Amino acid sequence: MTKAALRKAYKTKRQNLSEQTREDFSLAIANQALTLPIWESQYYHLFLPIARQLEVNTEYLLHILQGKDKSVVVSKSNFEDSSLTHYLLEDHTVIKPNAWGIPEPLDGIEIPAQRLQVVFIPLLAYDLKGNRLGYGKGFYDRFLADCDPKVIKIGLSFFPPEQDIPNDPTDVPLNYCISPEKVYKF
Repeated sequence: MTKAALRKAYKTKRQNLSEQTREDFSLAIANQALTLPIWESQYYHLFLPIARQLEVNTEYLLHILQGKDKSVVVSKSNFEDSSLTHYLLEDHTVIKPNAWGIPEPLDGIEIPAQRLQVVFIPLLAYDLKGNRLGYGKGFYDRFLADCDPKVIKIGLSFFPPEQDIPNDPTDVPLNYCISPEKVYKF
């Protein structure tokens, strides 16, 4: 299947999940995250879900990270150069959706990508080799290329993996992907 066909199929699959199922799956994904060997780190990048894309609700993961007194970092998108700028999420951080519906910090303490140790990544689909299919703009591939090579890359998905996803040389593979039923290690 082409990337475009996979994107369309997985957007439809998300739409076919009830709101309650998406919430139940999001909580299950957060609970599965607790089984990973990642909790000695301090700096965790977390995406804030785009409501209209019906993404995994990362609020449950956020509560876990805050409960473990971890430093949580969120991004702001620059659509002119397809880059992300990362900010420490603090109690007083103001989050506002941008023109594309992406919740973002208005400002704050900037954290360089090289400082991040664990990155939770949104995706539409993934395969058994850790290849990830996003929305096609390349924001996360550029961002991950700037991170320390040892950064742990974790996808979050409501669904099991595909056999194979077409990938490009610039695509950065995952170390793990968490589904409601299982953690996949690559």
